[in-house]
Amino acid sequence: MATTGTLKRASARLLDDAVHQSSPMTPEGVRERLFTFAFRGLVYPQIWEDPVIDLEALQVKPTDHMVAIASGGCNILSYLSADPEHITALDLNAAHVALNRLKRCALDTLNDHETFYRFFGEADSRANISVYEEQLRPRLDRETQRYWDGRDLRGRRRITRFARGFYRYGLLGWFIGTGHLAAKLFGVHLRDFLHADDRSAQRDLFERTIAPLFDHRLVQWTLNRPVFLFGLGIPPVQYRALAGNHPGGMSAVIRERLEQLACGEEISKNYFAWQAFGRSYPPIGGGDVPPYLARENFDAIRNRADRIDVRLLSFGDYLESQEDNSLDCYVLLDAQDWMTPDALNTLWKEITRTARPGARVIFRTAARDTLLPGRVDANVLAHWRYEEELSRDLTARDRSAIYGGFHLYVAGRD
Repeated sequence: MATTGTLKRASARLLDDAVHQSSPMTPEGVRERLFTFAFRGLVYPQIWEDPVIDLEALQVKPTDHMVAIASGGCNILSYLSADPEHITALDLNAAHVALNRLKRCALDTLNDHETFYRFFGEADSRANISVYEEQLRPRLDRETQRYWDGRDLRGRRRITRFARGFYRYGLLGWFIGTGHLAAKLFGVHLRDFLHADDRSAQRDLFERTIAPLFDHRLVQWTLNRPVFLFGLGIPPVQYRALAGNHPGGMSAVIRERLEQLACGEEISKNYFAWQAFGRSYPPIGGGDVPPYLARENFDAIRNRADRIDVRLLSFGDYLESQEDNSLDCYVLLDAQDWMTPDALNTLWKEITRTARPGARVIFRTAARDTLLPGRVDANVLAHWRYEEELSRDLTARDRSAIYGGFHLYVAGRD
Protein backbone atom coordinates (compact mmCIF):
# COMPACT_ATOMS: atom_id res chain seq x y z
CA MET A 1 0.00 0.00 0.00
CA ALA A 2 1.23 3.49 -0.85
CA THR A 3 2.40 5.65 2.04
CA THR A 4 0.94 9.07 2.78
CA GLY A 5 4.19 10.63 1.59
CA THR A 6 3.94 8.75 -1.69
CA LEU A 7 0.39 9.99 -2.23
CA LYS A 8 1.43 13.56 -1.48
CA ARG A 9 4.25 13.33 -4.00
CA ALA A 10 1.88 11.85 -6.59
CA SER A 11 -0.60 14.66 -5.96
CA ALA A 12 2.15 17.29 -6.27
CA ARG A 13 3.34 15.78 -9.56
CA LEU A 14 -0.18 15.75 -11.01
CA LEU A 15 -0.71 19.39 -10.01
CA ASP A 16 2.64 20.45 -11.46
CA ASP A 17 1.84 18.75 -14.76
CA ALA A 18 -1.57 20.44 -14.90
CA VAL A 19 -0.52 24.01 -14.04
CA HIS A 20 3.12 24.60 -14.99
CA GLN A 21 3.27 26.08 -18.47
CA SER A 22 6.10 28.61 -18.10
CA SER A 23 9.79 28.46 -17.22
CA PRO A 24 10.46 28.71 -13.45
CA MET A 25 12.87 31.54 -14.30
CA THR A 26 10.04 33.82 -15.51
CA PRO A 27 7.62 35.85 -13.35
CA GLU A 28 4.72 33.81 -14.74
CA GLY A 29 6.52 30.57 -13.93
CA VAL A 30 7.15 31.74 -10.37
CA ARG A 31 3.44 32.54 -9.94
CA GLU A 32 2.48 29.11 -11.32
CA ARG A 33 4.74 27.38 -8.81
CA LEU A 34 3.45 29.47 -5.93
CA PHE A 35 -0.06 28.44 -6.95
CA THR A 36 0.70 24.71 -7.04
CA PHE A 37 2.46 24.97 -3.67
CA ALA A 38 -0.66 26.59 -2.16
CA PHE A 39 -2.94 24.08 -3.92
CA ARG A 40 -1.36 20.98 -2.36
CA GLY A 41 -3.37 21.18 0.85
CA LEU A 42 -7.13 21.37 1.22
CA VAL A 43 -8.46 24.02 -1.15
CA TYR A 44 -12.24 23.61 -1.39
CA PRO A 45 -14.11 22.51 1.74
CA GLN A 46 -17.18 23.19 -0.42
CA ILE A 47 -17.33 23.10 -4.20
CA TRP A 48 -18.41 26.33 -5.95
CA GLU A 49 -20.35 24.92 -8.88
CA ASP A 50 -24.12 24.65 -8.59
CA PRO A 51 -25.09 20.93 -8.77
CA VAL A 52 -28.74 21.81 -9.44
CA ILE A 53 -27.67 23.49 -12.69
CA ASP A 54 -25.38 20.56 -13.46
CA LEU A 55 -28.20 18.04 -13.13
CA GLU A 56 -30.55 20.08 -15.29
CA ALA A 57 -27.93 20.07 -18.05
CA LEU A 58 -26.82 16.44 -17.69
CA GLN A 59 -30.30 14.84 -17.73
CA VAL A 60 -28.90 11.82 -15.88
CA LYS A 61 -30.39 8.40 -16.63
CA PRO A 62 -30.32 5.28 -14.39
CA THR A 63 -27.89 3.57 -16.81
CA ASP A 64 -25.39 6.44 -16.91
CA HIS A 65 -21.73 6.18 -15.98
CA MET A 66 -20.60 9.64 -14.90
CA VAL A 67 -17.00 10.82 -14.58
CA ALA A 68 -16.41 14.04 -12.68
CA ILE A 69 -13.70 16.11 -11.05
CA ALA A 70 -14.44 15.65 -7.36
CA SER A 71 -13.15 18.83 -5.67
CA GLY A 72 -14.99 19.20 -2.33
CA GLY A 73 -17.47 16.45 -3.22
CA CYS A 74 -20.73 18.41 -2.96
CA ASN A 75 -21.29 17.78 -6.66
CA ILE A 76 -20.72 14.04 -6.91
CA LEU A 77 -22.78 13.28 -3.81
CA SER A 78 -25.57 15.53 -5.05
CA TYR A 79 -25.57 13.74 -8.43
CA LEU A 80 -26.63 10.56 -6.61
CA SER A 81 -30.06 12.16 -6.19
CA ALA A 82 -30.53 11.62 -9.95
CA ASP A 83 -29.89 7.86 -9.62
CA PRO A 84 -26.94 7.25 -12.01
CA GLU A 85 -25.54 3.77 -12.29
CA HIS A 86 -21.97 4.79 -11.36
CA ILE A 87 -19.87 7.89 -10.64
CA THR A 88 -16.09 7.94 -11.00
CA ALA A 89 -14.77 10.91 -9.01
CA LEU A 90 -11.26 12.13 -9.87
CA ASP A 91 -8.99 14.74 -8.34
CA LEU A 92 -5.35 15.81 -8.44
CA ASN A 93 -5.43 16.89 -4.79
CA ALA A 94 -4.93 14.23 -2.10
CA ALA A 95 -6.79 16.34 0.48
CA HIS A 96 -9.88 16.45 -1.73
CA VAL A 97 -9.69 12.68 -2.21
CA ALA A 98 -9.56 12.23 1.59
CA LEU A 99 -12.57 14.54 2.05
CA ASN A 100 -14.61 12.70 -0.55
CA ARG A 101 -13.79 9.33 0.97
CA LEU A 102 -14.76 10.60 4.42
CA LYS A 103 -18.13 11.80 3.08
CA ARG A 104 -18.79 8.52 1.31
CA CYS A 105 -17.88 6.57 4.46
CA ALA A 106 -20.27 8.72 6.49
CA LEU A 107 -23.10 7.95 4.08
CA ASP A 108 -22.31 4.24 4.32
CA THR A 109 -22.16 4.35 8.11
CA LEU A 110 -24.47 6.96 9.64
CA ASN A 111 -28.13 6.03 9.87
CA ASP A 112 -29.79 9.38 10.53
CA HIS A 113 -29.84 12.70 8.73
CA GLU A 114 -29.34 14.77 11.90
CA THR A 115 -25.94 13.21 12.66
CA PHE A 116 -24.83 13.48 9.04
CA TYR A 117 -25.92 17.13 8.84
CA ARG A 118 -24.26 18.00 12.13
CA PHE A 119 -21.01 16.58 10.74
CA PHE A 120 -20.99 18.07 7.22
CA GLY A 121 -23.63 20.80 7.38
CA GLU A 122 -22.95 22.48 10.72
CA ALA A 123 -19.41 21.04 10.94
CA ASP A 124 -18.65 22.74 14.25
CA SER A 125 -19.47 20.29 17.06
CA ARG A 126 -17.23 18.29 19.40
CA ALA A 127 -19.73 15.46 18.98
CA ASN A 128 -18.44 15.06 15.41
CA ILE A 129 -15.07 13.93 16.73
CA SER A 130 -16.71 11.16 18.74
CA VAL A 131 -18.62 10.09 15.63
CA TYR A 132 -15.36 9.98 13.71
CA GLU A 133 -13.51 7.98 16.35
CA GLU A 134 -16.27 5.49 17.10
CA GLN A 135 -18.01 5.03 13.75
CA LEU A 136 -16.10 6.45 10.78
CA ARG A 137 -12.40 5.94 11.44
CA PRO A 138 -12.60 2.12 11.78
CA ARG A 139 -14.23 1.93 8.32
CA LEU A 140 -11.87 4.26 6.46
CA ASP A 141 -9.00 3.04 4.32
CA ARG A 142 -5.60 3.52 5.93
CA GLU A 143 -4.52 6.50 3.81
CA THR A 144 -7.70 8.42 4.56
CA GLN A 145 -7.27 7.65 8.26
CA ARG A 146 -3.73 8.99 8.11
CA TYR A 147 -4.86 12.19 6.44
CA TRP A 148 -7.55 13.02 9.01
CA ASP A 149 -5.39 11.91 11.94
CA GLY A 150 -2.54 14.06 10.62
CA ARG A 151 -1.78 17.39 12.26
CA ASP A 152 -1.65 20.98 11.12
CA LEU A 153 1.11 23.48 11.82
CA ARG A 154 -0.35 24.10 15.30
CA GLY A 155 -0.32 20.41 16.15
CA ARG A 156 -4.09 19.91 15.92
CA ARG A 157 -5.50 16.86 14.16
CA ARG A 158 -7.16 17.71 10.87
CA ILE A 159 -10.37 15.94 11.86
CA THR A 160 -10.88 18.49 14.67
CA ARG A 161 -11.74 21.07 12.02
CA PHE A 162 -15.20 19.52 12.06
CA ALA A 163 -15.46 20.70 15.66
CA ARG A 164 -14.14 24.20 14.88
CA GLY A 165 -16.07 25.18 11.77
CA PHE A 166 -14.79 23.13 8.84
CA TYR A 167 -15.83 25.69 6.22
CA ARG A 168 -13.45 28.23 7.70
CA TYR A 169 -10.52 26.05 6.63
CA GLY A 170 -8.87 25.18 3.36
CA LEU A 171 -7.51 27.76 0.98
CA LEU A 172 -10.99 28.96 0.05
CA GLY A 173 -12.13 29.15 3.68
CA TRP A 174 -9.12 31.23 4.62
CA PHE A 175 -9.62 33.47 1.58
CA ILE A 176 -13.25 34.17 2.57
CA GLY A 177 -12.17 34.77 6.16
CA THR A 178 -9.58 37.28 4.97
CA GLY A 179 -12.30 39.02 2.98
CA HIS A 180 -14.44 39.30 6.12
CA LEU A 181 -11.52 40.72 8.08
CA ALA A 182 -10.65 43.22 5.36
CA ALA A 183 -14.28 44.36 5.14
CA LYS A 184 -14.37 44.93 8.91
CA LEU A 185 -11.36 47.23 8.61
CA PHE A 186 -13.60 49.42 6.44
CA GLY A 187 -16.52 49.10 8.89
CA VAL A 188 -18.46 46.53 6.84
CA HIS A 189 -19.85 43.38 8.47
CA LEU A 190 -20.62 40.84 5.75
CA ARG A 191 -22.73 38.65 8.05
CA ASP A 192 -25.38 41.40 7.99
CA PHE A 193 -26.50 39.93 4.64
CA LEU A 194 -27.81 36.85 6.45
CA HIS A 195 -30.45 39.03 8.12
CA ALA A 196 -31.70 40.79 4.98
CA ASP A 197 -35.45 40.22 4.59
CA ASP A 198 -35.59 40.05 0.80
CA ARG A 199 -33.67 40.81 -2.40
CA SER A 200 -34.54 44.50 -2.16
CA ALA A 201 -32.87 44.68 1.25
CA GLN A 202 -29.91 42.72 -0.09
CA ARG A 203 -29.54 45.15 -2.99
CA ASP A 204 -29.69 48.14 -0.65
CA LEU A 205 -27.10 46.61 1.66
CA PHE A 206 -24.76 45.82 -1.23
CA GLU A 207 -24.95 49.34 -2.65
CA ARG A 208 -24.40 50.95 0.76
CA THR A 209 -21.65 48.71 2.13
CA ILE A 210 -19.86 46.48 -0.39
CA ALA A 211 -19.95 48.47 -3.62
CA PRO A 212 -18.02 51.45 -2.15
CA LEU A 213 -15.17 49.13 -1.11
CA PHE A 214 -14.22 48.66 -4.73
CA ASP A 215 -13.54 52.40 -5.07
CA HIS A 216 -10.63 52.15 -2.63
CA ARG A 217 -7.25 52.10 -4.33
CA LEU A 218 -5.90 49.51 -1.87
CA VAL A 219 -8.75 47.09 -2.74
CA GLN A 220 -8.23 47.64 -6.47
CA TRP A 221 -4.47 47.15 -6.15
CA THR A 222 -4.89 43.94 -4.15
CA LEU A 223 -7.43 42.34 -6.47
CA ASN A 224 -5.34 43.20 -9.51
CA ARG A 225 -2.45 41.03 -8.18
CA PRO A 226 -2.80 37.35 -9.23
CA VAL A 227 -1.23 35.94 -6.07
CA PHE A 228 -4.00 37.37 -3.87
CA LEU A 229 -6.63 35.30 -5.70
CA PHE A 230 -4.97 31.91 -5.30
CA GLY A 231 -7.47 31.39 -2.46
CA LEU A 232 -10.24 31.20 -5.03
CA GLY A 233 -8.34 28.47 -6.82
CA ILE A 234 -7.51 30.78 -9.73
CA PRO A 235 -4.14 29.90 -11.32
CA PRO A 236 -2.25 32.55 -13.31
CA VAL A 237 -3.50 31.42 -16.73
CA GLN A 238 -7.12 31.59 -15.55
CA TYR A 239 -6.50 34.96 -13.92
CA ARG A 240 -5.44 36.33 -17.32
CA ALA A 241 -8.63 35.00 -18.90
CA LEU A 242 -10.75 36.67 -16.24
CA ALA A 243 -9.01 40.02 -16.03
CA GLY A 244 -8.27 40.33 -19.74
CA ASN A 245 -11.93 40.07 -20.72
CA HIS A 246 -13.11 43.01 -18.63
CA PRO A 247 -12.12 46.65 -19.21
CA GLY A 248 -12.00 47.28 -15.48
CA GLY A 249 -9.62 44.39 -14.78
CA MET A 250 -9.97 41.84 -12.01
CA SER A 251 -11.31 44.32 -9.47
CA ALA A 252 -14.31 45.01 -11.70
CA VAL A 253 -14.81 41.28 -12.35
CA ILE A 254 -14.91 40.45 -8.63
CA ARG A 255 -17.29 43.32 -7.95
CA GLU A 256 -19.63 42.13 -10.71
CA ARG A 257 -19.60 38.50 -9.52
CA LEU A 258 -20.04 39.47 -5.87
CA GLU A 259 -22.99 41.68 -6.77
CA GLN A 260 -24.65 38.72 -8.50
CA LEU A 261 -24.00 36.52 -5.47
CA ALA A 262 -25.35 39.13 -3.04
CA CYS A 263 -28.38 40.23 -5.03
CA GLY A 264 -29.24 37.60 -7.62
CA GLU A 265 -31.25 35.33 -5.31
CA GLU A 266 -32.74 35.52 -1.83
CA ILE A 267 -30.14 34.53 0.76
CA SER A 268 -32.40 31.80 2.15
CA LYS A 269 -32.46 30.18 -1.31
CA ASN A 270 -28.73 30.37 -2.04
CA TYR A 271 -26.31 28.39 0.12
CA PHE A 272 -23.37 29.85 -1.83
CA ALA A 273 -24.31 33.27 -0.46
CA TRP A 274 -24.56 31.75 3.03
CA GLN A 275 -21.03 30.44 2.65
CA ALA A 276 -19.69 33.75 1.37
CA PHE A 277 -21.37 35.96 3.95
CA GLY A 278 -21.81 33.56 6.88
CA ARG A 279 -18.89 31.13 6.38
CA SER A 280 -21.29 28.25 7.06
CA TYR A 281 -24.52 26.61 5.95
CA PRO A 282 -27.85 27.53 7.53
CA PRO A 283 -28.88 25.62 10.68
CA ILE A 284 -30.62 22.35 9.87
CA GLY A 285 -33.97 23.12 8.27
CA GLY A 286 -33.13 26.83 8.14
CA GLY A 287 -32.52 27.37 4.44
CA ASP A 288 -31.11 26.12 1.17
CA VAL A 289 -28.32 23.51 1.24
CA PRO A 290 -26.57 21.32 -1.35
CA PRO A 291 -28.82 18.43 -2.47
CA TYR A 292 -26.70 15.84 -0.67
CA LEU A 293 -27.36 17.58 2.67
CA ALA A 294 -31.12 17.95 2.19
CA ARG A 295 -33.24 15.76 4.45
CA GLU A 296 -35.52 14.68 1.60
CA ASN A 297 -32.55 13.23 -0.32
CA PHE A 298 -30.73 11.55 2.55
CA ASP A 299 -32.10 8.01 2.29
CA ALA A 300 -31.77 7.82 -1.49
CA ILE A 301 -28.22 9.21 -1.52
CA ARG A 302 -27.19 7.00 1.39
CA ASN A 303 -28.45 3.89 -0.39
CA ARG A 304 -26.48 4.80 -3.53
CA ALA A 305 -23.18 5.84 -1.91
CA ASP A 306 -21.44 2.63 -2.99
CA ARG A 307 -21.82 3.74 -6.62
CA ILE A 308 -19.05 6.34 -6.13
CA ASP A 309 -15.42 5.47 -6.82
CA VAL A 310 -12.96 8.17 -5.66
CA ARG A 311 -9.48 8.20 -7.22
CA LEU A 312 -6.33 10.34 -7.09
CA LEU A 313 -5.93 10.52 -10.86
CA SER A 314 -6.08 12.99 -13.73
CA PHE A 315 -9.11 13.12 -16.00
CA GLY A 316 -7.03 12.33 -19.08
CA ASP A 317 -5.27 9.34 -17.51
CA TYR A 318 -8.60 7.86 -16.47
CA LEU A 319 -10.14 8.27 -19.92
CA GLU A 320 -7.17 6.58 -21.55
CA SER A 321 -7.92 3.47 -19.48
CA GLN A 322 -11.56 3.26 -20.60
CA GLU A 323 -13.12 1.43 -23.52
CA ASP A 324 -14.66 3.10 -26.56
CA ASN A 325 -18.31 4.20 -26.16
CA SER A 326 -18.39 3.54 -22.42
CA LEU A 327 -19.23 6.84 -20.66
CA ASP A 328 -22.27 9.11 -20.55
CA CYS A 329 -21.61 12.26 -18.50
CA TYR A 330 -18.42 14.28 -18.12
CA VAL A 331 -18.04 17.02 -15.50
CA LEU A 332 -14.88 19.08 -16.06
CA LEU A 333 -15.54 21.99 -13.68
CA ASP A 334 -13.19 24.81 -14.81
CA ALA A 335 -10.13 22.61 -15.40
CA GLN A 336 -9.89 23.43 -19.12
CA ASP A 337 -9.05 27.05 -18.32
CA TRP A 338 -5.72 25.72 -17.04
CA MET A 339 -4.86 23.58 -20.06
CA THR A 340 -2.44 24.06 -22.92
CA PRO A 341 -3.85 23.57 -26.45
CA ASP A 342 -2.08 20.20 -26.72
CA ALA A 343 -3.56 18.98 -23.44
CA LEU A 344 -7.01 20.25 -24.42
CA ASN A 345 -6.92 18.43 -27.76
CA THR A 346 -5.74 15.21 -26.14
CA LEU A 347 -8.54 15.42 -23.57
CA TRP A 348 -11.27 15.96 -26.16
CA LYS A 349 -10.01 13.15 -28.37
CA GLU A 350 -10.37 10.84 -25.38
CA ILE A 351 -13.78 12.25 -24.45
CA THR A 352 -14.97 11.72 -28.02
CA ARG A 353 -13.58 8.16 -28.15
CA THR A 354 -15.17 7.10 -24.85
CA ALA A 355 -18.52 8.90 -25.27
CA ARG A 356 -21.68 6.94 -25.90
CA PRO A 357 -24.28 8.41 -28.30
CA GLY A 358 -26.00 11.34 -26.60
CA ALA A 359 -23.26 11.76 -23.98
CA ARG A 360 -23.09 15.17 -22.30
CA VAL A 361 -20.10 17.26 -21.24
CA ILE A 362 -20.43 20.23 -18.90
CA PHE A 363 -17.80 22.73 -17.83
CA ARG A 364 -17.38 26.29 -16.65
CA THR A 365 -15.07 29.04 -17.82
CA ALA A 366 -13.70 32.18 -16.24
CA ALA A 367 -14.65 34.16 -19.35
CA ARG A 368 -18.16 34.08 -20.78
CA ASP A 369 -17.53 32.26 -24.04
CA THR A 370 -16.72 28.60 -24.59
CA LEU A 371 -12.99 28.18 -25.09
CA LEU A 372 -13.10 25.17 -27.43
CA PRO A 373 -13.54 26.65 -30.94
CA GLY A 374 -10.15 27.49 -32.40
CA ARG A 375 -8.31 25.52 -29.71
CA VAL A 376 -9.72 22.00 -30.18
CA ASP A 377 -9.40 20.28 -33.55
CA ALA A 378 -12.49 21.08 -35.65
CA ASN A 379 -12.73 17.42 -36.71
CA VAL A 380 -13.10 16.44 -33.04
CA LEU A 381 -15.63 19.17 -32.28
CA ALA A 382 -17.64 18.04 -35.31
CA HIS A 383 -18.80 15.11 -33.18
CA TRP A 384 -20.40 17.49 -30.65
CA ARG A 385 -23.31 19.91 -30.57
CA TYR A 386 -22.90 23.02 -28.45
CA GLU A 387 -26.14 23.92 -26.67
CA GLU A 388 -25.50 27.65 -26.80
CA GLU A 389 -28.92 29.01 -25.82
CA LEU A 390 -29.37 26.57 -22.95
CA SER A 391 -25.81 27.24 -21.79
CA ARG A 392 -26.52 30.99 -21.58
CA ASP A 393 -29.70 30.31 -19.60
CA LEU A 394 -27.93 27.99 -17.17
CA THR A 395 -25.09 30.51 -16.75
CA ALA A 396 -27.61 33.14 -15.69
CA ARG A 397 -29.19 30.79 -13.14
CA ASP A 398 -26.01 29.36 -11.60
CA ARG A 399 -26.31 30.56 -8.02
CA SER A 400 -22.59 30.53 -7.22
CA ALA A 401 -22.11 33.50 -9.60
CA ILE A 402 -18.35 32.87 -9.72
CA TYR A 403 -17.85 31.86 -13.33
CA GLY A 404 -18.35 33.77 -16.53
CA GLY A 405 -19.87 30.88 -18.46
CA PHE A 406 -21.51 27.45 -18.10
CA HIS A 407 -21.27 25.24 -21.18
CA LEU A 408 -23.02 22.08 -22.35
CA TYR A 409 -21.88 19.89 -25.26
CA VAL A 410 -23.89 16.88 -26.47
CA ALA A 411 -22.44 14.02 -28.55
CA GLY A 412 -23.89 14.00 -32.05
CA ARG A 413 -24.83 16.72 -34.51
CA ASP A 414 -28.39 17.53 -35.63
